[in-house]
Formats: sequence, C-alpha cells, structure tokens
Amino acid sequence: MSANHSRGTAASAPNRLDLDAAAELEKKYDSEVSFRELRGVTAAIVSTLLVALSAFHYYTAGFGILTEHWHKSIHLAAVLGLIFIMFPTRLDGLPRIGGVPVHDWLLALLVAAACFYLPIVFDELTFRIGMPNSWDMVMGTVMIVLVLEATRRAMGWVLPAIVVIFILYGLFGNHLSGVLAHPGSNWEGFLSHVYLTQEGIFGIPVKVVATFVFHFVLFGVLATRMGLGQFFIDIASIIAGRYAGGPAKVAVVSSALFGSISGSSIANTVTTGSLTIPAMKRIGYKPHFAGAVEAAASAGGQITPPIMGAAAFVMIEFLEISLTTLLIAAAVPAAMHFWGVFVQVHFEAKRLGLRGLDEDEIPKLWPTIRDGWPTVIPLVLLVYVIVQGYTPYLAAFTGISACIVVGFLNPRNRLTIKDLWDAFDLGSRYALAVGAAAAAVGIVVGVVTLTGAGFRIGFIVTQAAVQTAEVFRPIVEALPAGFGSMEGLTLFMTLLFVALVCIAMGAGIPTTALYIVLAAIAAPAVQQLGVPPIAAHLFILYYGILADLTPPVCVSAYAAAGIAGSNPFRTGITAFRLGMAKATVPFVFAYAPVMLIVVPDFTWGAFLFTVGTCAVGVLILGIGMTGYAFTHMGLMSQAVLVVGSLLMISPSGPMTAVGAAIAAPVLAWNFLRARRT
Repeated sequence: MSANHSRGTAASAPNRLDLDAAAELEKKYDSEVSFRELRGVTAAIVSTLLVALSAFHYYTAGFGILTEHWHKSIHLAAVLGLIFIMFPTRLDGLPRIGGVPVHDWLLALLVAAACFYLPIVFDELTFRIGMPNSWDMVMGTVMIVLVLEATRRAMGWVLPAIVVIFILYGLFGNHLSGVLAHPGSNWEGFLSHVYLTQEGIFGIPVKVVATFVFHFVLFGVLATRMGLGQFFIDIASIIAGRYAGGPAKVAVVSSALFGSISGSSIANTVTTGSLTIPAMKRIGYKPHFAGAVEAAASAGGQITPPIMGAAAFVMIEFLEISLTTLLIAAAVPAAMHFWGVFVQVHFEAKRLGLRGLDEDEIPKLWPTIRDGWPTVIPLVLLVYVIVQGYTPYLAAFTGISACIVVGFLNPRNRLTIKDLWDAFDLGSRYALAVGAAAAAVGIVVGVVTLTGAGFRIGFIVTQAAVQTAEVFRPIVEALPAGFGSMEGLTLFMTLLFVALVCIAMGAGIPTTALYIVLAAIAAPAVQQLGVPPIAAHLFILYYGILADLTPPVCVSAYAAAGIAGSNPFRTGITAFRLGMAKATVPFVFAYAPVMLIVVPDFTWGAFLFTVGTCAVGVLILGIGMTGYAFTHMGLMSQAVLVVGSLLMISPSGPMTAVGAAIAAPVLAWNFLRARRT
C-alpha cells in the first residue's frame, strides 16, 4: 500500500481505506478478477497492454471515437485476447511461455485475428450478407467458439451454457412445435447474422461497453484512488456514526455514496465493508447481520446515479433515451432501496440497544471537508457534462481528466505516476469480464432478432399470467371498486413471473448479461400490458440485481460473509430481508410510473402521493421485519404490519387506506406498551 493510499481526507479519522487489501478480498470472492499470477517480463507486458487499452479508451473518449466497426474490433480483440492470457484453466500445466500456456498465446492471437477480420473486409460485406464465403465461415466459427470459451473463463459455465441453448434454438427451432417454433437456420445463415452484421456479437452490447462502460469503470477506479471513496466514508461517519447502531448506518450511507462511483456490488462490499463490518461487530451486531447490512447496501451501487452499472448504459441504447433521463428516473427508486435498509438497521439497533460510534471514532467535520473537497470536483464535473446533454463518454473523459489533475495537484492525497499506471491497469482488468459477457449475450440478441423469440416468449409469459389470473377472477369481481381489476391482476402475475425468472437466472449470470437477455425476451411481455418501456426495463434490472442477495448464489453476501466470518447462506437470507424495498418498489413504478418522473403523464400530486405512501410503507415494512417499533413486538403483530405495509406501498389509494387502517392500531398498541414499561 503506497503512502498516499493510507492517507485520507481527514487526519483524525481512525479508519482508512486499504485499497490493496480490498482488491485481495475482491479477488478471493469475485471470479471475474481471479487472474493468473504472472511475473517478470510477462507481467510487465500484460500490464502495459492493460494500460494501453485504458489509454486508448480515454483518448478516443476525448478526441473522437474511431469508425464504429474499427473501435469495437480493437476493443474486443484486446479484451478477449487478454482474457486468454490472464485467466487460468485446468490446462495450465502444459508447456508455457512466460508463465502462460502456449495454446493460450495462440488463442489470443486467433481471437484477435477474428476480430480484426471484419473491419478489414467491411467494405465487401454489403455484397455477401447472407452468403458468407469460406473465410467468413472460418473466422465466424472461430469467433463464436472463442467468445464462449473466453466467457467461460471469466464468468463460469452458466452464461455460455445459456448462449449455447439459444444457438441450438436458432439452428433447430424448426423441429419445435407451438409458439416457439420458427423456420430454423443453417450454419451459414446463422454465422452471417451473428458475426457479419451488427445484430450479433458486434451489436449494441459490445458497442456500449466499448464506448460507455469502459470509461465509467476507469473513472470509478481513479476516483477511488485519488481519495473520493475515503471522503465518502468519512462524510457518512459524520452524518450517521453517532446515532444508535452507528457503524451500520455508516455502511448504508457510505455504500450509497460509494455506489455512485462504482457500479459493482462486490467491489462496494469489500471496499466499504472492510471498514464497516468489523465496526458493526464491535458494537454488538451479530456477524451475519453485519455482513448482510453491507451486502444489501452495496447491492444498490448498480442502481445509484450518476454512474450506476454497465447495464444502465445498455439500457439507454435499447430505449434510445439520454443518460440524463435514465439518471432522473432511477433516483427515487434507488433512494427507496437505501431507505429500506436504513430503516431496518435503525430498528435492529434499537431492539438490541446498540450504541453509536464514540466521538474519537468519528472524523471531524471541518478537517474532512478542508482536506477532501477537491476529490469531489471530478464527480461534479462529470454530472455537469451529463446534465448539459453531452455524450456519456465525453462526461467520463472530463471526469477522468479531472481525477488526474486533482490527484496530482492535491497535496493531502497526491497521486504518483505509479498510482496512475495502477489505476489504468486495474480499470482494464475490471472491464475484461463484462466485455466478454457483452460479446456472448450479443449472440443471444442475434438469435432473438433472427427468430423473433422475444415476442414468442413474451406471448407465452402473458398467456400464463392471464390463465393464472383467471383462477382468482371470482375474488377480484367480489372486491369493491378501486381494489382491483382483472387487468391489474394480469399485470401483477406477469411481473411476478418475470421477477422469478430474473432471480433464478441471476443466480449464475452477471447483472449486465442478465439484463440484456431479459430485455430482449421478457421486457416485451411487460410492455404489452401498458407499462412504459423505461419502467419495464428498470423492473428487469432491479430484479436481476436482487439475485446478488438471493441464496444460493448471492455473490455480494458471500463476500460480506467472508469479511464478517459468518455463514454465507444465513448472511444471504438476512441481506435479502434487508433489501426487501428493492423487491417491492419495482412493482410500484410498474403500476405508477410517475415515480420515475420522466413519463408523459407526470403530475406532482400523483408523484408525491406515490412516493410518500411508498416511503411510509417501506418504514412500516422495516418495523414488521425487525419486530421493534417503540418496544418489542410479537410475531402476530409483525405479520399484521407486513401485510399492512405491502398494502400501503401499493400506489392504489383505497389499498393504501386499508393498509394504514391495518397497521395503525398495531403501532398505537406498541407505543402504549412502551409508555407503560
């Protein structure tokens, strides 16, 4: 750890971020950054290639993106080639050159050749789309096989297996019956579509990663290195540290702030959690709860403006909206998520009688602001450029440039040339796995456009929802007016089915890849029922991220449990409970898109009602989940409050009134019991 990383924005603060230790934890729990141990000349060459890749994206962001087919090919050739060099396999015992098996060097060169082949023959492709020649066939086959292998190395078997299923569906769908049947395709036609056109591997996902995502990942790394992450943690400690359960509240606030510059749940967990989890345990939180708080809060990073996660940038391409529009739409739902975690943390602290941080454990306000305010400049400039309507990559270029300038000029947390080199190296490392995933899911998107699978699967989901809703028709028809309709119930069942699919698939697929797949096959089903596109896509994104907290594959919870020394499954279950707001709020903005602000029929009255009742409902839900309001309560009271809170969260006026009528007596009785005791 270099000296400048151990220094922070407030000299009096007792807890400093150790970025090297956080990186080791991340490597332990995140397979996407588990690289080969390279040494000597090979390590220097690989590091140079990584820095060159970051420098290429930084330069083009500020001085002009190359012609699209060349830009994507350079990006993908570097990303896939580096994956073969940097990610180990079971064949690592074979003959090596510089610590890397010979066959991996050859695969890296081969995949680079397949990437560069397209821009080289680009001018000729117009005349042979649908009729590939022999070289097209060879290069296309090599490309598909190596994309799948690179994705397997970086992310495991699940995503490549799903892609293979889609490939088989594209080739042999003519052997199916019913809605899913389609005319099928031969290998030549399939290759032509997913390799030679912009509908497959070189489609929107790779374009977004190459022109948007990479730059924001690099900004997040640089911003953390130059002290912004530490400044956020210090500010969170000042805001929330002194109150009951202080370290847990610091974890929520700091994760919300840190999540604004990092779109990775695991990176958020290990970075802030390395400080907050031990502090939570020290004041009396049980290990599994301490880990769950950090995991639940950190999972909000991918939905927190202004950076969000890679999926957000794919979304603006799919929806053809500005990044500013998406950031505005995502603001209130993200706040609801952190509000939900904060509420449960507070009442858990009250239930256990836990203290806050001591005065000597909290940074002093003036020294923190005096030493740390320069680190906020890059984030402010980035947001300003976005709001002014410039391209996201220009905003990222501005933010990165500001990080470099501030980092070199700030006397209290000065970057060195080595720090800058390490940041550019690390930025590329973080982008490798998402780059491979983008290429792999590009194949899925190609199959969907080739076969029309999106509308077919959407039809199946909608029909299943209609049939399920019919079972409850007698109940719905017996309800008073305003308490439900068959259309509303059909939408609810559709959303429920999509949510379950998101959680199930998210157990083994990274959020960005999951979002791209489900945006193509599930979003149409939701939109067919009248949900605005931006609400439908955010719904899918939220439930995809929720999988990070859902056992058995809850990656954020596993990382937090490793730091806390707790049982991962129990930590995951608790994290899911703490993140319940994230599971309920998407239903709210699906039924009442006014919460997202950027909808045509927005009115302040509807917005304030929806957000106000949702916030109160989330508060009562937290009380019900925790079992404490003014004093302890029994299981029956908890169950009644949970039911009442869910009705209050609903954007329906009559249902909200019923929820309030259910919850109010329980809270009043709890208050009276507290006064008597």
